[in-house]
Amino acid sequence: MKLKNIIAFVALVTTFSACDDLFEPSVENAQTADVVFQNASSAQGILGYAYANLPFETKSTTDIATDDAVTNDLENNYRKMAQGSWTASNDPMSQWVARKATIQYLNVFIENVETVKWSASAFKQQMFMDHARGQAYALRALNMYYLLRNHGGWVDDQLLGVPIINYVEGPGTDFNQPRATFQACVEQIYADVEAAIELLPLTYKDLTNVNDLPAKYKSIEGANFVDYNTVFGLRKSGLMNGLICKTIKAQTALLASSPAFREGTEVTSEEAANLAADVLAFVGGVSGMDPNGHLWYMQKAEIDGLGSGSNPKEIIWRGNKNKGTADYDFGLAQELDNFPPTLYGKGRINPSQNLVDAFPMANGYPIDASGSGYSANDPYADRDPRLSQYVMYNGTVYRDTEIITGSYSADDNGLNKIANSTRTGYYLRKLLRDDCDPNSTTQLAQYHYPVYMRFTEIFLAYAEAANEAWGPKGAGSNGYSAYDVIKAIRQRAGIGVGGNDPYLETCAGNADMMRELIRNERRIELCFENKRFWDMRRWKLDLNETVMGMNVTQVNGVLKYNEIEVENRNFKDYMNYGPIPDTEVRKWSNLDQNTGW
Repeated sequence: MKLKNIIAFVALVTTFSACDDLFEPSVENAQTADVVFQNASSAQGILGYAYANLPFETKSTTDIATDDAVTNDLENNYRKMAQGSWTASNDPMSQWVARKATIQYLNVFIENVETVKWSASAFKQQMFMDHARGQAYALRALNMYYLLRNHGGWVDDQLLGVPIINYVEGPGTDFNQPRATFQACVEQIYADVEAAIELLPLTYKDLTNVNDLPAKYKSIEGANFVDYNTVFGLRKSGLMNGLICKTIKAQTALLASSPAFREGTEVTSEEAANLAADVLAFVGGVSGMDPNGHLWYMQKAEIDGLGSGSNPKEIIWRGNKNKGTADYDFGLAQELDNFPPTLYGKGRINPSQNLVDAFPMANGYPIDASGSGYSANDPYADRDPRLSQYVMYNGTVYRDTEIITGSYSADDNGLNKIANSTRTGYYLRKLLRDDCDPNSTTQLAQYHYPVYMRFTEIFLAYAEAANEAWGPKGAGSNGYSAYDVIKAIRQRAGIGVGGNDPYLETCAGNADMMRELIRNERRIELCFENKRFWDMRRWKLDLNETVMGMNVTQVNGVLKYNEIEVENRNFKDYMNYGPIPDTEVRKWSNLDQNTGW
């Protein structure tokens, strides 16, 4: 089979920045498969393509299409989508082309991996081959998950996924393939994950004794721990491993067991809870929760000191840290986009009043609950500490500057003062480092890293599934419950007085109340991490809630707080499920479109 087009594309457009200190692809142009896979470096380049095209949104982008935020960039595609421009031929959420192309590269790699001469040593040859094949299976599972999440949906009374293409396509292939059932796609992800887990270590570490070698390698001639460390040692940290694979499986199960999908699958909430628990066993369950996990982006010394591939306690998988100042770098881009105007930012992401209202009081009660102590005349007093950590509101002091967001502001930070001002009365604080300076004459960048997976998300996945499976305090065989997880998360955040959280205790006796509390905690903990859009859809929530803001005025020195309507949403009911690209449906007669599109 000719790989000329594939190799040319990789050579011309692939920028392998996400893993450049972990993996170095070497790809040459216009080679046939038999030549490419005779060379280990060239073969790695094919695998490298999948790493270079990981599916993650690693900067905050999609929350502006939800009830959590708007943007002052009125030409933003996600904003336009939320305003009614989302169609099967205009889909900024589409993963169809990129994921299917990546899966095809991986299929080519899997078919040819055993032909590669990785080493003259039988011991190293087997390990290199296992490592490469394991990564390919894991990456294929990840790409299939994103296809399923973005494009799975109902066609009449059947829940469909995507065509399962786990073979190399060529000139004689029948490309007119029907969509497999959603359940079949879940099973394909599971199968790839299990195949990968058989081949990959749980995490990468250096061995110090030959007796520590995995049993499957001890009997191979020449087995030794030094060569093992070359293939599976710490220097490979950051590549696919068993823990990441387990996380992919847990995420898939949570999706499949969610309200929008559960009627079309065989995946239960109990299964989703147990798979999440399997991931959390790595840190010892609730007792291993990172006390600073909700503030991972603020751990400056930890971030600055991270070695290549090493992970903080909160992180399952991340990209490389970066302090560059280019648009595509992480070192300053988010601050340049989101700092208020007087701090030389564009104020792009504006948190909503809807989200602000979701933060409870410091005593744990929702702001509209009896006993909360909330005052509409002093709305930011005695609130959940995460509010001031994640959102800049009127009067916030940031970088030694008081940020006045009210319409009475004398500077450009005020409501709708200029194009880069807030539209809601709020600016983003989460994900930003206050020691960055986007001033064009200073350009002071600091290290950031993109997060792909973190443990708090899986703790919340466990809580959600466990509550559905066993109720608030049921634990199955896992030793801790949804209640235990939410209690730990809220205590970590600083909620409760003297360790007491009476609202949580009320929810502990009611699965419906606990469900709403879990969803709210997930909304808060994962805000601006591109989770809300997908959560709303899989929970079948109303996508059309009007986005609200806060206009703070000043009359005779007294502040007045007035809620305002900022932006309407224009989603249709069928949009809980994304479309198959219109061009693909028109091209292939066997490819059914999701209902409504």
